[in-house]
Amino acid sequence: MTVPLYLVRFSGSFAVILQFLVGSLQLAAAEPAVPFPADHAERFTRGLEQFRKEIRPLLTTHCLKCHGGEKTQGDFSLASREDLLKGGAEGLAIRLFDGPGSKLVRLVSRTDKPHMPSKGEPLPEASVQALSEWIHNGAPYDGPLVAGRSSGTQSGSGSDSKPLKPFTGWPYQTLVRVTPPEVPSAGSHPIDAFIQARLVEKKLSLNPEADRRTQLRRASFDLLGLPPTPAALEAFELDSAPGAWERAIDTLLAQPQHGERWARHWLDVARFAESSGFEHDYDRPGAHHFRDFVIKALNADMPYDQFVQWQLAGDEFEPGNPLALMATGFLGAGVFPTQITANEVERTRYDAMDDMLSTTTSAMLGMTVGCARCHDHKFDPIPTRDYYRLLSTFTTTVRSQRQLDLNPEQTQRRLAAFEADHAQYRADLTQYEQAVLPNHFETWLGSGAAPKVAADWEFLESPVWKSQSGASFKAMADGSFLAEGKNADHDTYTFTGQSPSPTLRSLRLEALPDPSLPHSGPGRADNGNLGLSRIRVFAQPLSGGERQEILLVRPRATFEQNTGNLSIAGSLDNDPHTGWAVDPKFGTRQAAIVDFESPIRIAGGVRLSVELEFKVNSRHHIGRPRISVTSMTAAPFDSEGVPAGIAGLFERLKTPGSGPASFSASERKTLLDWWKTSDAGWSQAHQKLQAHEKNRPKPELTQVLMCGEGYPALRMHTQGGDFLPETHFLHRGSADQKRGVASPSFLQVLMKSPDSESHWRWQPPTGAPYSGRRRSLALWMTDSHDGAGHLLARVMVNRLWQHHFGQGLVATPNDFGVQGAKPSHPELLDWLAGELIRGGWRLKPLHRLMMTSRTYRQSSAPSEAKTERDPNNSLLSRHVPTRLEAEAIRDTLLWITGALDATPFGPGTLDESSRRRSIYFTIKRSQLIPAMQVFDAPEPLVSQSTRPATTIAPQALWLMNNPKVREWATGWAHRSANNATQEPSQWVTIAYRRALQRSPSPVESKASIDFLKQQTERYRQAGSARPELQSATDLLQTLISLNEVIYVD
Repeated sequence: MTVPLYLVRFSGSFAVILQFLVGSLQLAAAEPAVPFPADHAERFTRGLEQFRKEIRPLLTTHCLKCHGGEKTQGDFSLASREDLLKGGAEGLAIRLFDGPGSKLVRLVSRTDKPHMPSKGEPLPEASVQALSEWIHNGAPYDGPLVAGRSSGTQSGSGSDSKPLKPFTGWPYQTLVRVTPPEVPSAGSHPIDAFIQARLVEKKLSLNPEADRRTQLRRASFDLLGLPPTPAALEAFELDSAPGAWERAIDTLLAQPQHGERWARHWLDVARFAESSGFEHDYDRPGAHHFRDFVIKALNADMPYDQFVQWQLAGDEFEPGNPLALMATGFLGAGVFPTQITANEVERTRYDAMDDMLSTTTSAMLGMTVGCARCHDHKFDPIPTRDYYRLLSTFTTTVRSQRQLDLNPEQTQRRLAAFEADHAQYRADLTQYEQAVLPNHFETWLGSGAAPKVAADWEFLESPVWKSQSGASFKAMADGSFLAEGKNADHDTYTFTGQSPSPTLRSLRLEALPDPSLPHSGPGRADNGNLGLSRIRVFAQPLSGGERQEILLVRPRATFEQNTGNLSIAGSLDNDPHTGWAVDPKFGTRQAAIVDFESPIRIAGGVRLSVELEFKVNSRHHIGRPRISVTSMTAAPFDSEGVPAGIAGLFERLKTPGSGPASFSASERKTLLDWWKTSDAGWSQAHQKLQAHEKNRPKPELTQVLMCGEGYPALRMHTQGGDFLPETHFLHRGSADQKRGVASPSFLQVLMKSPDSESHWRWQPPTGAPYSGRRRSLALWMTDSHDGAGHLLARVMVNRLWQHHFGQGLVATPNDFGVQGAKPSHPELLDWLAGELIRGGWRLKPLHRLMMTSRTYRQSSAPSEAKTERDPNNSLLSRHVPTRLEAEAIRDTLLWITGALDATPFGPGTLDESSRRRSIYFTIKRSQLIPAMQVFDAPEPLVSQSTRPATTIAPQALWLMNNPKVREWATGWAHRSANNATQEPSQWVTIAYRRALQRSPSPVESKASIDFLKQQTERYRQAGSARPELQSATDLLQTLISLNEVIYVD
């Protein structure tokens, strides 16, 4: 197993020494030997820091125009360290470790001619001194000054990669239609034709078919990871009609346990775990949803190309589908050091992207692309340039935790039922507004009551609300605005409006309840609270002029969570962690008033801007704000506000000769919309509508760990920013030695032509939060005609073959390259890959195709001839018995003893007493389940294509001594003891058929009955209260400890 570079962690000082040694080797190749000072390592470190801060900008600004890129006067370039050391037409430019003695320093200090720079002002003395010190420290570069130029003798980075030579290796060839050979002894099944053709060459043949019990047991374990029930086995043994085997396979493929069985194989390949690894190994809540996606996808027989596409870019293919978002957990399943310093951030990010790329290519393409991180691949046609261009696909891909509705169909059904009921309430209100309300309004208007309305508070005209973090606002009939959509951790609302009033003295901020808010609000926090950390007010004349901030004084509120840090006074200080909160007064109207230190007096009206900052706590924003102003000196909290336009209409009514008849139709409607809230009948109908609105079904949100772009990143415990805007070519894989920016592309060896990458480049819609890079990668990988799809298909059918026949046609499933094994039957592999593609990438038909062959159904009986001519069974002259994996062993014991809990999906557990299938154990990298480890379950650090099958003493000891195994056997004995009418021989037969899927032989039956009698007597003599139960438990535990239980012929 190849361990990636990011799993080997060096100390900072050691890394510097390594970097210096590499630089020293480059130096030795560039010029005669230079005596190294004793402190050369420390100098080199200082020199790198100088280069980043001073020398790079100095050379770029003053020198590169004439001595870099395409233009190199005097044959002297400063574009890279190699160029600098090489010198120019007049000889060497520098003497390492000797700044004042270097020609370059003498030229720029104007000690020697020609003076440099040749045009413009001379370099400042400080810059000359910095250049001299840098040379004194070894003149190191952290990367080339011109993209694509070498900074040493490295091959592979940027344009330094060697040109890709034509490569004719079989994995990279496009699929061609293969015709099964004609072999008379093979029958009609194409797989048998391919296998038999090779066997005939060795004068061998397939074994006879295994007996029906062996066949069904083999198929059941292969497809379900569980044995067949006694009833299913009996039915199959008695079914003599044609097609019995095919029907049995179809029945097994339709079982929900199929997805659980085959998901385990894929999770090994995907290095799936639910913690981050390394020394702290923090948990990843919501990571189990990737496991659930795999199970569901395999049970639904999702086309394999879609299965791949969703894991790479589900958020780009179907951003509204929760299953597609769950699938992206594939990318983020790898290890990640969650406590790093600022100096480690960049290297760690490259390691994380390398994990995504290496796992993707080994799991899906059977390629060791990660080997090209530091140099061109030594064996396969993968230049380092291709590696970094492919790596840049993941530049902006981050882990994120999102709240998703995992059952949107159910939510839609509930909403449809609600809307059907809600429509009646809406119709009642509409009926009242059309038939009754206009008459009441006219009566009120004609009564002369309108001019008497006191406008204590005035709503501003032309109101506009904006959210810094992307929330939207819906205007409500009462002058408030309902915040909807994005609810970021922190936000700032900006409200603007205008008032014609010549004098304003105070501002009122109301936080209104609403049924759409958590606990009806008034905040958007999960508990309905708010946290206003700061309020600021700005005024500007409507006629134009300077915008000025208004000083706010005398804050007061209807309710404050406390009188200290969570009071309205906290909203006027400069501390973002203090501010107005209202816990526990949820679901009620709250208001705060602030006075202006000096009244705002602006003739011609004023435009006010109000900024509301929410940083007291996460997501504690006001859900339904309303702002009003007053010219009164002590306006009450609860007085109704009146829009400025309404107040103007009232003023007109006071004017002689300007009665209600003078209002236009639009003015009457404006006044009616404002007045109707005071009409008793309208308020009653509206309250019924609002009360029913509180019952609107809300989606049940679940936290899901996904990978994508444009989502808040899961930052863990890092110092500083974790994510970089672009990916660079790196010299020897070191983030400290960059060689230009890498643009996204694909592997040349898997493209029909080098300029065909635009064929897969996908442009996301305008405003989309993602780049389209991962979708482009997925389209290339699944394109079987022009892209990598033919290799994708080969690798997957090989994995299916591996788990049905014990070994893949390629014995190294994660490495189809030069260092991997050659295919034992290349034509069969290509034919199967073609069948997968032609069948719409469906996997279940491939399972059926393989399992209906005589090759699969043959017995495992050995022979001397086959042992001699086919010692490793690479020709498949017989079936090879295999031991079950750890999960299947434990699941089988639970199933046999009747203890298995078949509950699917959901969070896992670390509790070994759980009786669910083993795939639902939580995989915590630092706390793996001992029962799984003893039977060779792998550590999920990197992609695992195969598992060992060891035979060690702890395995037998676990079966014999583990308290859980004893508990399961005891439960089985309890249940079987309930049928007291059974004869001992009948009881033993039932136990054997349950445990071993066969009846006992006469010898086994007699031995078992004798054992029961002897053990019962021993327990009775020992004073046991239930000797029969204990002896039955002993026999049953012995049965489930047999090799026959965990080995499949």
